[in-house]
Amino acid sequence: MTLIHLASRLYGTPLLIARPKLDVILSVLGSRIGLLPQSLPDLDMALPAPRQSVPSAQTGIAVIPVVGTLVKRAMGIEAASGLMSYDEIDDRLDAALADPQIGGILLDLDSSGGEAGGVFELAQRIRAASAIKPIWAHANDAAYSAAYAIAAACQRLTLSQTGGVGSIGVIALHVDQSVKDAKDGISYTAVYAGGHKNDFSPHEPLSPQASTVLQAEVDRLYDLFVNQVATMRGLDADAVRATEAAVFHGDQAVAVGLADAVLPLDQVLTEFAEALASQRRLVQPGLARASPLSLPSTALTQSRSFTLENPMTDHDPQHDDALDPIDPASQDEPQQPASDPQPTPAASAALAQARATGIGQAQAIAELCLIAGTPQRTAEFLSAGLSEAQVRRALLDARAEQPEIASRITADAGTSLHPEHSPVVAAAKKLAHKE
Repeated sequence: MTLIHLASRLYGTPLLIARPKLDVILSVLGSRIGLLPQSLPDLDMALPAPRQSVPSAQTGIAVIPVVGTLVKRAMGIEAASGLMSYDEIDDRLDAALADPQIGGILLDLDSSGGEAGGVFELAQRIRAASAIKPIWAHANDAAYSAAYAIAAACQRLTLSQTGGVGSIGVIALHVDQSVKDAKDGISYTAVYAGGHKNDFSPHEPLSPQASTVLQAEVDRLYDLFVNQVATMRGLDADAVRATEAAVFHGDQAVAVGLADAVLPLDQVLTEFAEALASQRRLVQPGLARASPLSLPSTALTQSRSFTLENPMTDHDPQHDDALDPIDPASQDEPQQPASDPQPTPAASAALAQARATGIGQAQAIAELCLIAGTPQRTAEFLSAGLSEAQVRRALLDARAEQPEIASRITADAGTSLHPEHSPVVAAAKKLAHKE
């Protein structure tokens, strides 16, 4: 990446970055791109050492570091410059999703943000990927601006005691070098066609016309940022806007709804591992065939009274002896036991597919309730026959009505959920008794 290219991505374009971090970048690069040097607060802040991923083979959790200044394309200089591209994060996300040994993904964030281009698409990609595997985020220590847009897309967001989140805002800078040019004896003349072609030239003051154009784009991106955070976090857009791009630390971040809990990284990993273990226990084989976990998803989403319509039961309700009229003349005749028809390979495959679909639906609902901190509602939702989308909406609505935001999963959540006490199993038994 050339310095000219880098300068074009710093000036005259909206950025999702915390202002202190932007000042650091300008201190490092200003004199190299023709600007007067500024005081240099801390080179380590500008060029953070690349963070290694936490080994995930034993925990089943892939830890993806999101560190440094975030850009759409880093042009191959990530490690040397402290830049990290959205494409690199996306590639690591794809690798974790494809790894069968990985059960969950944790984004380990320490970034003050960066470019606007590409961040919202990455956030939407993360939210979509969370339907495949659980994705959590941990601000360790910073998740500001573009980094917060990424973190907010995760299902659970925690931060360290010294960590901060927020800076939900957009900023754009224009540099007027005309005075410096005059001192250097340099005069620039632009010849152009099109009224806006010379907007944002660094060799003349910013015109009112260009300022209006730039402000309109800043406002547009700000609305997009606010609405996306509100949707991802289940907050009111006005409440997000009311933060006025401030940063929030510790319990203050939890109180305003921008984070779920204040925890150290090792405890987050422990809770995540326990949540994944609980999820695996909820879908252990051996449950009754008529349980919600072994039913097709249509039975879970359409009706409570699904037993007679269940294609996985062994009897046909239209020929049930308890329902057919009894012929008195047939009482003296010995009844010949009817032989059960052998399932065809196609029927067996259909049964397996239906069972897998039902398990996936119930697992997704149980996971949503676990992450929301209300595992006891799993049985309620399964009994009501709600779909995954309906459950997600119900949990978001319930969360919006809460006066305060608290940690969604307690430290002992993973050990308190055993199969014999699981709300999913309880629902399965309850529904099985209704047959």
